[in-house]
Amino acid sequence: MEESMKLKKATYHLWTFTISKLISTFGVSVFSFGISFYILSVTGSATSFALVLICSILPRVLVAPFAGYMADKYPKKTIIIVAQICSVLAVAGLLTVSLTLGLSLIAIYITQIILSITSLFSGVTFSSSIANLVDDARIQKAMSFNQMSMSFASIGGPAVGGLLFGLVSMQMFLVIHMVSYIIAVILESTMDFKLYSKKAAEVVEEKKETMLQNMKAGITYLKQHRVLSVIVWVALVINFFFGAFTVGYSFILVEELKVQSAHFGITEGALSIGMLVTSIYLSARKDIKFPLVVSKRGIVIMGLLMAAATLPLLVTLSYFGIVSFYFVLMFSFGVAMIFVNTPIGVMMQKQIAEEYRGRVFGLLETMAMSLMPLAMVLFGFLFDIVPAQYVLLTSSAIMLAAILYMLRPSVMRQAHPDLEEEIAPEPIKAVSTQ
Repeated sequence: MEESMKLKKATYHLWTFTISKLISTFGVSVFSFGISFYILSVTGSATSFALVLICSILPRVLVAPFAGYMADKYPKKTIIIVAQICSVLAVAGLLTVSLTLGLSLIAIYITQIILSITSLFSGVTFSSSIANLVDDARIQKAMSFNQMSMSFASIGGPAVGGLLFGLVSMQMFLVIHMVSYIIAVILESTMDFKLYSKKAAEVVEEKKETMLQNMKAGITYLKQHRVLSVIVWVALVINFFFGAFTVGYSFILVEELKVQSAHFGITEGALSIGMLVTSIYLSARKDIKFPLVVSKRGIVIMGLLMAAATLPLLVTLSYFGIVSFYFVLMFSFGVAMIFVNTPIGVMMQKQIAEEYRGRVFGLLETMAMSLMPLAMVLFGFLFDIVPAQYVLLTSSAIMLAAILYMLRPSVMRQAHPDLEEEIAPEPIKAVSTQ
């Protein structure tokens, strides 16, 4: 009876988590769109817009290890709810400033920094909690639902934001953002973050550790588990070279091929559609048996797609052909991204010890995000002085070489010891000549 009640609660978590994530992510997407357009329309400065991106990324890089430490040390539910309430207060503060003094760039930057930190704390804590919220059999479904909610928001958020921008005031964007966070807080307050906790009841008083010692213990744990350590380095490499694709994709379509903004938006939307379709597929299918194998194939496909993005620069295509080509390419990229992220996410949820999960996800966030600003500056500079096709082709080749080395057969066998049995051919029996 108790087990059936836990399964019902886990089902409730599955849907509550998805709805909460969808609403809050949708609110963030609408808010980000409104703020971006506001800054560009008021200042007309790409530098001012870039500063908003820096205010979103840099705090996450610096604070992620502390967020991981907090997620392991303190009650997860408390961290998530406090972080969401702080987000509401930050947006309420910006709304108050806009109504009394008028919106200023400084106020927007400060709010963006606070929101970046609060979303990091709730994000890392939620990531480290999924295996506590649902049963093992539905972790892949939960991860897929999480991706689905983000895909829905990334498709619908800019569309709703674009519709509202010309109709309502900037204050209305802030109100939408606040309401989305408030709904998320209410839903999350009903969840039991210890439902499937595997932590043994601590009878003996645990030894006192400083925060630095605790964070070092997370790094030591990661070093002791070779496969997890490799995954973190793979994330670093992918995100660095993804910077080349992010900058190069926009540069090629807008500057080199003169694609209209509306059609550029359609091709970018194809990425979210690909992610959404694949997330729905993975949520309905059984668990992937060899997740790292599937992720490796997905990364290789992403590397090849990055190289393929240069094709219209090398071969003459019609305008319709160019837009169609990039729509298919971005859809394929979205599919590959989910086949990379979801299997690895499920694998980490199941293999990382609960008491270290927050710190490992915090370190993963830091490693994944740390080189992004540098990558965008470096590749932005390269695209200005070197033909775009050479930058992307070289980046693709280096990324593929690095990934094939890092995820070499010995690492794959360590991650999946029964992999060879699965793929090895039947031994040939000797035939007697007598």
